[in-house]
Amino acid sequence: MKPNEIDLHKELKKYFGFNQFKGLQEQVVNSIINGHNTFVIMPTGGGKSLCYQLPALVLDGTAIVVSPLIALMKNQVDAIRSLSSEPGVAHVLNSSLTKTEVNQVKSDITSGVTKLLYVAPESLTKEEYIQFFNEVNISFVAIDEAHCISEWGHDFRPEYRNLKNIIRQLGDNVPIIGLTATATPKVQEDILKNLDMPDANVFKASFNRPNLFYEVRPKTKNVEADIIRFIKQHKGKSGVIYCLSRKKVEDIAQLLQVNGISAVPYHAGLDAKTRAKHQDMFLMEDVDVVVATIAFGMGIDKPDVRYVIHHDIPKSLESYYQETGRAGRDGGEGYCLAYYSYKDIEKLEKFMAGKPVAEQEIGYALLQEVVAYAETSMSRRKYLLHYFGEEFDEVNGEGADMDDNVRNPKKKVEAKDQVKLLLEVIRETKELFKSKEIILTLLGKINAVIKSHKIDANPLFGKGSDFDERFWMALIRQVLVAGYIKKDIESYGVIKLTDKGKEFIENPISFMMSEDHEYSENEEENVVSTSKSSGTTDEALMNMLKELRKKVAKKLGVPPFVVFQDPSLEDMSLKYPVSIDELSNIHGVGEGKAKKYGKEFVALIARYVDENDIIRPDDLVVKSTGTNSALKLYIIQSVDKKLGLDDIAKAKGLEMEELLKAMEQIVYSGTKLNISYWVDEILDEDQQEEIHDYFMESESDNIKDALKEFDGDYDTEELRLMRIKFISEVAN
Repeated sequence: MKPNEIDLHKELKKYFGFNQFKGLQEQVVNSIINGHNTFVIMPTGGGKSLCYQLPALVLDGTAIVVSPLIALMKNQVDAIRSLSSEPGVAHVLNSSLTKTEVNQVKSDITSGVTKLLYVAPESLTKEEYIQFFNEVNISFVAIDEAHCISEWGHDFRPEYRNLKNIIRQLGDNVPIIGLTATATPKVQEDILKNLDMPDANVFKASFNRPNLFYEVRPKTKNVEADIIRFIKQHKGKSGVIYCLSRKKVEDIAQLLQVNGISAVPYHAGLDAKTRAKHQDMFLMEDVDVVVATIAFGMGIDKPDVRYVIHHDIPKSLESYYQETGRAGRDGGEGYCLAYYSYKDIEKLEKFMAGKPVAEQEIGYALLQEVVAYAETSMSRRKYLLHYFGEEFDEVNGEGADMDDNVRNPKKKVEAKDQVKLLLEVIRETKELFKSKEIILTLLGKINAVIKSHKIDANPLFGKGSDFDERFWMALIRQVLVAGYIKKDIESYGVIKLTDKGKEFIENPISFMMSEDHEYSENEEENVVSTSKSSGTTDEALMNMLKELRKKVAKKLGVPPFVVFQDPSLEDMSLKYPVSIDELSNIHGVGEGKAKKYGKEFVALIARYVDENDIIRPDDLVVKSTGTNSALKLYIIQSVDKKLGLDDIAKAKGLEMEELLKAMEQIVYSGTKLNISYWVDEILDEDQQEEIHDYFMESESDNIKDALKEFDGDYDTEELRLMRIKFISEVAN
């Protein structure tokens, strides 16, 4: 059909059953039908694929759609075939086809039946295909997931880089359509340059998804229990949990299943059949949760995903935006919860170490943006949209109150003078530095870069030392979003002043700054007091349990912590266990300990629950998958055989620190470990007696307190080994 003969609304109704276009769709379709190069930036769920599918169906010839994922192509081909009586209306052309199937595809294209041909970029490079495409009528080439072209995109694929040269071979006047769901201004520029279409009509939809709620929580040792609690609060709703490693995906899927949640794993290490099965189970609502690496979700069109959880923070804000964008596509509730710990960022940085320097620089710059998003205390939506080059009014904008920072605002302080100082330092250092050097200059600290530029001789050097590094980092982030400075992406994040910033130096105005979040992991080395449940404990019950513990300890002539440690009591006053079985699932209490001391405690809790009409959250007792039980068994058997601890650690590929932790967990859960044979080698009888007496009389078993008490007579390892021996003999 000729462009001027097409009634778009009629065709839209005929093929897709819609009465009207959504957002920018109509303008995009018009641009493509009229043969213009077109670039579309439209968030996930905005109806991107219709933009090229409709023109392909109504124009003469075949449209080639380049897509990076086989699963995605298959999904789309099935969808198009369901719109037409001709099964040949859409085809996939990739390496998985047999010779006969390839011939069928070619014949359908030649006879004009095929309107859409999905190809992987690698297939396009084959000489025989290029030759064939030159002999048939190609309506246009659409490049889906166009951010794969840019090494600044979150999913760079080198084979995408060569697309322009291949398309050239199809003829000079074949229009090109680039489409992406996420692109920063830098990536957009890169795509247009690489496809050599500076004249393209650019259509950019708003990136704001007002129905999504954004929350970042600190990633503590209790993260799995927190996730289970969250899912049980959203019972029966569909959700996706993203993890960075396949192993973590398997572990969490298993943990959820053990805790009565219907979940399946999804990652590239599973065979294609299993992946397809798990994907279908999710789409058909046979399971509620998919635990996945980023391999999952590209082009999966499930409108009612109600939450997306990031167990591990992703490598870039684009990835994060795209993955959270899979929630609430139908406009309904969408909860985006991410767990953040700087340790994860350090792990990702380590992975980059072997890569080429330029790639490392890019990866590092992208990671720092993720850190900034997680740690910022300003509106997360405003921060995210600013990253994608879009302004957002955090007071009246749609969805303005839909994030944790806006709902729980941090205290704001006037920072006009500090902003002025910051901007002056950027100006005085000739706009040459990234945030790290700017902050060092403000603090008056020297590194090689500062020394080589003689910045330490500048009168402003050290002028900001009244504040710490975290303060200046937070200020830089907020000043960036306010538009006083900008990051020069070409040079990996060097900070430049904007005109607005230069104006501020001359005429400073009020700037209210809020402090960033500080996410510490509560890294108390005392193993059993690390994991405190993140609910609120019942104070009244907690006091009663402490009284009972004191009484029991007195009767047995042992310190209270030997009976149960504080975190165990806290967990009891949160979960109200009323049987020995339930008690053995409480943090730091194993079967042995539950049987030995538990009777009076569960009786007290049962009475308390009864008298106060408490609704017990029995679903909060997180069952473990027993993955550690094999290690536990090995340690117990090896200690029985009196093997050297260093040999036990070596056999299991553990550091001594990890072995000690595992042994502490064993004895604190109520199982005996007789390590006298090992302790006797290190400490003589008097020394052992001295430490034993200390623990017997001490209020707490905290190693830091013990180190202080002995003032250098013993090291941490000796004290920890003695603590294991003590708990084993006295408590178990």
